[in-house]
Amino acid sequence: MINKELLDILACPECKGEIVYDEPNQRLICHNCKKKYPVRDGIPVMLVEEAEAM
Repeated sequence: MINKELLDILACPECKGEIVYDEPNQRLICHNCKKKYPVRDGIPVMLVEEAEAM
């Protein structure tokens, strides 16, 4: 689980758009640039190199 306050300040590093937490799949999703960022051990990995395309 990611803290709500942390989610409120996180933005996509690619387009600076809003991200959505996909808790069952442990991913942060940016619908603007169609990228999925992993969450490992409860820590968001907000690196463009680590992102997967949707």
